[in-house]
Amino acid sequence: MANIQYYDVILKPVVTEKSMSAMAEKKYTFFVHPEANKTMIKEAVEKMFEGAKVASVNTMNMDGKKKRRGMKVGKTAKTKKAIVQLTADSADIEIFAGL
Repeated sequence: MANIQYYDVILKPVVTEKSMSAMAEKKYTFFVHPEANKTMIKEAVEKMFEGAKVASVNTMNMDGKKKRRGMKVGKTAKTKKAIVQLTADSADIEIFAGL
């Protein structure tokens, strides 16, 4: 496994209607590095966002979608998503404040 630092774990936030509605329950969704595990994700969120305390992390591996260009068939890159549940006394993540 590659040597992944905490700032390489979280790639970008997932901004969808479903993920935005889950923020009311202090659940935040991120695209993460495909080789990152739950403890790495927890550590990265707590270090990158001040005052955030992680209660649990759920991850899911998503296969790439099939795409065609004429006769050629290929696949997009596979991704990994993480849903991070913060504790009740934890501070909110500011990255989602203006959305």
